Amino acid sequence: MTKQSETRDRVLDLIEQLDVGDAIPSERQLSSDLGVSRLTVRAAMDDLVREGYLQRRRGAGTFVSEPKIAQELTMTSFTDDMRRRGLRPASRTLDLRVSPAGARLGRLLHVSPSEPVVVASRLRLADGESMAIETVHVAERHVPGITADDLEEQSFYELLRDRYGIVIVGGEQTIEPTVTDEDESAALGVPLHSPAFRFERVTHSKEGEIVEFVESIYRGDRYRLVTSLSRPQEAQRRPRPRAAAVDGNRL
Repeated sequence: MTKQSETRDRVLDLIEQLDVGDAIPSERQLSSDLGVSRLTVRAAMDDLVREGYLQRRRGAGTFVSEPKIAQELTMTSFTDDMRRRGLRPASRTLDLRVSPAGARLGRLLHVSPSEPVVVASRLRLADGESMAIETVHVAERHVPGITADDLEEQSFYELLRDRYGIVIVGGEQTIEPTVTDEDESAALGVPLHSPAFRFERVTHSKEGEIVEFVESIYRGDRYRLVTSLSRPQEAQRRPRPRAAAVDGNRL
C-alpha cells in the first residue's frame, strides 16, 4: 500500500467518526497527526473530494459531504427514486421548446425527421440540492399542450400516465463516465470538468411504441451505481467434469 492510499484510508476513518457538515482538520494538522508530508495529505484529500466524501469551500475549509446516493440500474423515475430514499424531489425547467426531430432523433424515436419533437431540459434536485440535468425528447403528438410548469409539478412518467394515458414499461439505457462542461457545471453548481455520469435512455410504452429519448448528466460526487448480479442459468446447470479414472495397474 502506498503512503497516499494509506493516508486516504486513515482520513476516511476520521470522516466516519464525524457528522455531515463537520469540518475536518487542516492539511497542516493532518500532516502532523498522521506523520506524513502535506503533499501526501493533499493528494489523499483530493481523492476523497473526487469520490464525494469531502467538500471544499473556498475560504472556509474542507467538510464532510452528504453520502452518495446509490443509484440502482432499474426502470424508475427520479421522483420515485428520491421519494423512496426519504428525500424531497423537485425540478426546475431550464428549457422547453419544439423543433423538428432531425435524422438522429428520428432514428431514436422511430419518427420522421420532420416530426415536431418537444425538447425539455430540467434541473433535478433532492432536498434543494442539485443532482442531475435531464433532457427529455418526446414527439409532440404524445404530449400536446405540455408546459414548463407541468414538468415541475410531478414526475414526467406520472404526467404521461395520468394526462396522456401512456404507461412506460421498459427501455434500454447506456451509462458512461464524463466530466461537466461550462453550462452543466453552472447549472449543477460544481467546478468545471467535475466527474459525472452520462445516462442515455430510450423507453417504450406497454404497446411497444417508442415514447422518449432521455439524456441525463448526474453528478459523480453524489452518485454511485449499484446493480444485482447473477450467473446465467446455463452456467449454473453446467455439470462439473468428472475426475479421470485411474488405472491401478499403471504408474
